[in-house]
Amino acid sequence: MNRVALLFLVTAGLAGEALAAAEQASASSKPNILFIFTDDLAYQAISTYGDERNLLETPGIDRIAKEGMRFDRCLVTNSICGPSRATILTGKYSHMNGFYNNSNSRFDGSQTTFPKLLQKGGYSTAIVGKWHLMTDPTGFDYWHILPGQGVYYNPPMIDNGERVKHQGYTTDIITDLSIDWLKKRDKSKPFLMMTQHKAPHREWSPPLRLLGWDKDRKYPEPPTLFDDYEGRSKAVSDHDMGIDRTFTDLDAKLVVPGSLNEEQKAEWNKYYEPRNEEFRKQNLSGRDLVRWRYNRYMHDYLGCVKAVDENVARLLDFLDKEGLAENTIVVFSSDQGFYLGEHGWFDKRWIFEESLKTPLLVRWPGLTKPGSSTKEIVSLIDFAETFLDAAGIESPAEMQGRSLKALCAGQTPADWRKSLYYHYYEYPVPHRVRPHYGVITDRYKLIHYYKPDVNDWELLDREKDPLEVKNFYNDPAYAETVKKLHAEVERLKVEVKETEAPPRQAYGNRPFEGEPVKPGQPNARPNANRRKAS
Repeated sequence: MNRVALLFLVTAGLAGEALAAAEQASASSKPNILFIFTDDLAYQAISTYGDERNLLETPGIDRIAKEGMRFDRCLVTNSICGPSRATILTGKYSHMNGFYNNSNSRFDGSQTTFPKLLQKGGYSTAIVGKWHLMTDPTGFDYWHILPGQGVYYNPPMIDNGERVKHQGYTTDIITDLSIDWLKKRDKSKPFLMMTQHKAPHREWSPPLRLLGWDKDRKYPEPPTLFDDYEGRSKAVSDHDMGIDRTFTDLDAKLVVPGSLNEEQKAEWNKYYEPRNEEFRKQNLSGRDLVRWRYNRYMHDYLGCVKAVDENVARLLDFLDKEGLAENTIVVFSSDQGFYLGEHGWFDKRWIFEESLKTPLLVRWPGLTKPGSSTKEIVSLIDFAETFLDAAGIESPAEMQGRSLKALCAGQTPADWRKSLYYHYYEYPVPHRVRPHYGVITDRYKLIHYYKPDVNDWELLDREKDPLEVKNFYNDPAYAETVKKLHAEVERLKVEVKETEAPPRQAYGNRPFEGEPVKPGQPNARPNANRRKAS
């Protein structure tokens, strides 16, 4: 090789190294963001939150808390899947972003969202997993999503508009796809990776490798498993989401999911069928049936969470291996909390603590103190502005939350919120939870149930009644508290700009009881395959 050619190669090599270094410096000037999001995840199922039942050890998820901050009062503004996702993307309440419910709402993808602003600000953006907003994602360089709710086994997915089919367990596949994109991403840019799991959404189907993981444990029961709702509004007692009345054969794993192949069915039946046969022989009823369902529910639900935990650990290990951990903010959360038998329920929707409060763990290198926590009221509505603040991008005035950056640094702004407005709309299906709105403080909740056949107020006092089974609204000792909270809920309505009555479509596409059925409108009906405990 002559000297000129050699000099050219050396120079080119040095230039290449310099370019790579420059690209790396450019990418590291702003933090990467890994947002790990689950569906229907109860904080009671995460060991760092210390539920007294000790339901599950979650070392992967707990690692984020140990190396960052645990938020003990992260509250949702509308406890249901799609609306929470729309709120996170837009930083706006349901009535402002137009996505009220899972029945007939469609996300307006032309709205300003934080992924769009990060993308415009030089980020590579990707979302993998559950989307559940009815329209195609916008603001992402790459999207690979489940259609609708998705399925747990061998899921069809949509890869940037093209329908594809995967083999395996959905939680594992979502993580595989996330890691694959991270490996192939444009390394000259910082990244936003939104890894969004279907799990542990109903019907709580664990991976086949974890069937029997709990060795047929009999789980401690929550104190309110047999709540009788005495002294409460009809809205609380007249529901359709109880373990005693709403548990389908699919929920109970008495039938085999349709998406399994023959080999997987054999594995499924090997575990469930002997136990199902024993259940059928017992012919249980009443409280005995509820207890059987509760334990089956815990095995399945927690098995799903265990799989999520394993995959969180995989993502964290990948960041370590690739040298990305020190410049990547990791946020772990869920679209809302979930009932694990409290009040006799599964599901979400209510303003009560188990569905109102969602997990939130943040590892922000150089900012969050390892093992720290905060009890300040924060919300999903704050996420968009937090991500933008982290990237040094100004938040639009239309966003209604606040950046959590100061709290993550252990500093509480003097004017941090002391209350939060909540509004749930969807009725009557799937679970007959009446529309209600209210205000939440550190101690109290003032709630108004207002449709279609109730007009009731309740006051909950979490200090005196942490199980939330008593209504103090008409107690004379609380008269001044009620007065102040009524004023506060009206103030918050003005602050969040919901001073007008919601439109009829906010409640869904089924008629209320007594309403005429319009052409093309489905009838309200209870869940199929119900078997009520008696």
